[in-house]
Amino acid sequence: MLYGKCVWTVIEYLDRFRPNIDVPEQFLLATSEALQGLHPQKQAFILDVLSGCLEHHQMLTIVLDAFYLREGRFYLHADCNLFRVICYLATFQLEELGFQNFRDIIKSQPLDKMCKFLQFFFNPLNLCTWLRDEWSLIYTPEHVSKHWIGGLLRWQPQVQELISHLQGLLTQQSRSPRSKAKLTKPREFKLTAPRPRTIPMPELVPFMAKTSAVPKSTHQPPREQQLLKVTKRHNRRMAEELLLRANLEEPRCALPRSRKETPVQDVRMELWQEPSPRIQQTSRLTFYRPDNVTVKLNTAAILREGSLYQRQVEKELQRVDKLVDGAGDFSEFFKWQKAMKAQDQEEWRAAEECRRLRGKLSREEALLARQHLVQENRRKAEQKKEETAELMQQCTERRVQEQEVLRERVEQVQEVQKNIKVVQSRLLNYRQQTVQKVVEESRELLQRRAEEAREEQQQRRELAVQLHALETKPVRRNKLVDLTQTPGYGLEGEMSLVELRERLALLKETQQRTEVARRDQIIQDKRARSRDLQDALELIVLCRAAQGRRAALRWEEEKARRVAPLRDERVRELQLALREKAAERQRLEAQLQVPPAESRAARPRRRAQQEARHWLQMERSLERGRQAQQATDSACGSPRRREAA
Repeated sequence: MLYGKCVWTVIEYLDRFRPNIDVPEQFLLATSEALQGLHPQKQAFILDVLSGCLEHHQMLTIVLDAFYLREGRFYLHADCNLFRVICYLATFQLEELGFQNFRDIIKSQPLDKMCKFLQFFFNPLNLCTWLRDEWSLIYTPEHVSKHWIGGLLRWQPQVQELISHLQGLLTQQSRSPRSKAKLTKPREFKLTAPRPRTIPMPELVPFMAKTSAVPKSTHQPPREQQLLKVTKRHNRRMAEELLLRANLEEPRCALPRSRKETPVQDVRMELWQEPSPRIQQTSRLTFYRPDNVTVKLNTAAILREGSLYQRQVEKELQRVDKLVDGAGDFSEFFKWQKAMKAQDQEEWRAAEECRRLRGKLSREEALLARQHLVQENRRKAEQKKEETAELMQQCTERRVQEQEVLRERVEQVQEVQKNIKVVQSRLLNYRQQTVQKVVEESRELLQRRAEEAREEQQQRRELAVQLHALETKPVRRNKLVDLTQTPGYGLEGEMSLVELRERLALLKETQQRTEVARRDQIIQDKRARSRDLQDALELIVLCRAAQGRRAALRWEEEKARRVAPLRDERVRELQLALREKAAERQRLEAQLQVPPAESRAARPRRRAQQEARHWLQMERSLERGRQAQQATDSACGSPRRREAA
């Protein structure tokens, strides 16, 4: 019996087996039906090896994973089933087959792969260490040592002789001369006229059901947005009317001088120091605020804010209870804390004003430095012009000398080019002769390749005819199935398909009843949660109103404190230094014959307005920074207050 062909048959069926889909018992039954035409001995050997590989799949996988990780990194994973079959035969079937049959099986396979795998698998160090430990995790250690590891160690001498024999065969194959590979031969195109296309039958136009119209609410904005737009237009119209009345009542201008007489610097300083009356009038504006617009909060926001206000209310009630029980009052401490906060705010305003004045002072110093730099640059420019005139004279003399040298070189190059043309003509004749020889040789090679291609095409046609005859052989594929019959595989809990369907129907009814009960419980929980959220919303509305009133009072106090003028010696000193620097800059402008500020006033009025707007924006940004700092101080408290507390 040829065991080599049987092994290839086993490998072919192992490649078809899909562990995640196919059932081993059904796969073996299908394989036995497909092997009915073979000899009974071959059929029994193939089924025995195939069932053993599927049964001991986990045990064989341990060996193959270690082999690919350590020794077989350069082999394809497509040969995994080949190594699996050899490992199974060496472990379980070596006693029954005999060493001579095992030797024939090994020789019928690729020699280099078999030599590498046998060296790895029959290594005594691997068998007695990690392989025994890994197999002992699946089966009992006594069974592994007695039946498998001991048997492999007994065949160790014969296997080592087989490995030496395979290495010798591999050495002889490497020394033998290799046959020259066949070259690809081109073939001429066989162009034929295409067949006329037949007119296909027209496809039926599918009848589409009439769709329902899109509701109008899909493309319409919500009512809240429309209401907000109406409110914005109304507020803007009211603001414009109030601004117009304020301008008619107080028609003062922010610029005290005329357009021609007022310099840009004076306009900038006045706009910085005295805000325009229009900006002051905007504080009297009142806006229409509708009561119907509501802000929607999600569940998390309602619970978070409700718990916050609840803690605040509980804290206030605890404080009142302590006062009732006779605890001390902190009103004097709060007054002192408020005074310290006002003092800190005053110091912060003075520091901000000093920082702003230092910025202006640094700008004036930069202008002075620029004017000094202009004087130095004028002196250097005059010196540079003198040096440039001298360099141009020297460059002209050097250029005349270079032109004379170039003329001599051109004459020499012309003489050399005459000799080059003669050599090029000779080289061209030699290349033409070589090309003719190469063309003749290539023509002969093409003819030979065409003949070999015809023979190969004839062989392929004969193989195609044989394959077509094999494919047309009829095969019975139908199989009768009884839904009420139990398969009888001997599995636990085995049942017919009809019984399985009935049990699934009962299980589905049970799940539906459970879902209905859970749905009722969820609805009850939602109703209770909505009532809790409504109570939390009422508490939030009350607490927000109280906080709004407290914030309005704090804002009025802060506004009155900000309007008070600054009384700091540092601010006065910086203002005096700024005036001195400005006077010095104007004096230097007159010395450098730069047009004074009065002449620049004739430039476009837009530039002056942009600069004035820039300074106003800086002032507003500083004001916003003060407000943010005040809010932070009110939330966290100043360092002095923390120390006092």
